[in-house]
Amino acid sequence: MIELVIKIIVSYLLGSISGSLLLGRLRNVDIRSQGSGNAGGTNALRTQGLWFALGVIIIDIGKGALAASVVANWSMGGDPQSALPLIWQSVSCGMAAIIGHIWPVFYGFRGGKGAGTLVGVLAVLAPMAMLWMIVVWLVILVITGYVGLATIMAGIAVPFILLLLGNPSTALLAFAVATALLMVWTHRSNIQRLAQGNENRFERIRIKNWLR
Repeated sequence: MIELVIKIIVSYLLGSISGSLLLGRLRNVDIRSQGSGNAGGTNALRTQGLWFALGVIIIDIGKGALAASVVANWSMGGDPQSALPLIWQSVSCGMAAIIGHIWPVFYGFRGGKGAGTLVGVLAVLAPMAMLWMIVVWLVILVITGYVGLATIMAGIAVPFILLLLGNPSTALLAFAVATALLMVWTHRSNIQRLAQGNENRFERIRIKNWLR
């Protein structure tokens, strides 16, 4: 159990390494003071451009994947009989990385919304579900133009995708439900703006504008 606690702490610290804030230091810019004020990939794209945002996304996805794989598999020489099954260790470390991304200790507990890191965790634990999650995200994005709505719906879809793919483990399904709720929580400001009719819209990506 002590080993798992150490792995969770390491995963949280890994998650706390924010891609946008780390790269932002190279430009002497804190994107939390620009655009939506969020430290995620969408705000990075809107305020700093494509290549900056791509770097942010690579870092944020990578730390989720590392937490769920390398950190979760880290052997400290303890009794393997007393350890939790690996899948529970992986989802615990993955969740810790997502929480670290949202509330990073290195940046005053003001981070992103966790979607990119979730993609990284799912890439390790359920790659097919991750691919279908991205499909859901893209479909909703090109129909509506709302990045936040697409992310919320993609997060909510993951538990159902897992069930449709067949017989997910209890640990993985619990993780998917927890992260779906977390995606709704971290995007609550987007939900409020959608209800008020003043959410930012990515018009260029909408399918109705492709043939203009």
